[in-house]
Amino acid sequence: MGRGDLTNAEWDRLESFLPRGGARGGRWSDHRRVINGVLYQVRTGVQWRDLPERFGPGETVYKRHRRWSADGTWKMLLSLVQAAEDAAGGIDWDVSVDSTAGRAHQHAAGASKTPPAAIAQKGAAPGTNQVDPVLRKLLVRLEEVVRSANASDVPAEDSPRRGIQHTIPERLDQQRHRHNRGSRGGRPTGFDSERYKKRNTVERAINRLKNFRSVATRYEKRAYIYLGTVTLASLLWLRT
Repeated sequence: MGRGDLTNAEWDRLESFLPRGGARGGRWSDHRRVINGVLYQVRTGVQWRDLPERFGPGETVYKRHRRWSADGTWKMLLSLVQAAEDAAGGIDWDVSVDSTAGRAHQHAAGASKTPPAAIAQKGAAPGTNQVDPVLRKLLVRLEEVVRSANASDVPAEDSPRRGIQHTIPERLDQQRHRHNRGSRGGRPTGFDSERYKKRNTVERAINRLKNFRSVATRYEKRAYIYLGTVTLASLLWLRT
């Protein structure tokens, strides 16, 4: 096993979630070997054709990554791992929102940004890769929380009504402007100094994701493949 490859414990957790190919539609190459090849490329940023031989043909590894980025398999795997961690009490769902920038390599230019139509898995029935309805509701709820994180998007008085608690610092000039408007200035933003101390969580998460060179620098021409790369890197859950 090479550095950065899935350990036996990590593979045991992930194997049951992977799509299974049937004889009628053709058989997949070994999932573990191919996923390790994708992880190697995402971690090092090496060109696909320069992958070590132990991962098999580079074209096979790339096509698997492209297919699973297009049909949502990486996203589905991440959602299932999150659901399993949530059931075990490993997620507190405190949401921190931050932004970052990633440099695009010159080789990332010149391709269509439109993702292809979803590709059915080999030997799988239609809808196999669709996200579970419970997970879909969870994603919708998470999107609401993210939208409420910006005070200019959602008024502070709307958050308690929706059952969403946020903690947003208010700048001094905003405080003065609100006080100057008197009763028309509205309520102050929700702020909890203790919860705000956790803001470093999202910063550390971004830094950890950027340890993957293919995340820190975008080499992929197509946006949906780069999104799949970031989603795969987010499966660091398996290593924490």
